[in-house]
Amino acid sequence: MDSAMTSKMSQKGQLVIPAPIRKALGLTKGTELSFEVKGDEITIKKLPTALDWANLVKQIPVEKVEIDEHGNYDPKKSPEFQDWMVNG
Repeated sequence: MDSAMTSKMSQKGQLVIPAPIRKALGLTKGTELSFEVKGDEITIKKLPTALDWANLVKQIPVEKVEIDEHGNYDPKKSPEFQDWMVNG
């Protein structure tokens, strides 16, 4: 969504986020937002939920790496770790 929309601040300092924006970002009651001020601009960002973090963590591959007393490991037994060690 690349369009500008406006909203007026209420007497209590509240803003209504236009419905198309709420829908596009999945904003619902209780959604946490962060505010950043730079000069005369405000940036509003949706904060990740616990479910967002859980889904992100699920995507992280898990690989058991056996390291001997000398700090060596078998790259054939731990190919993802080897790739990370070589390629970062």
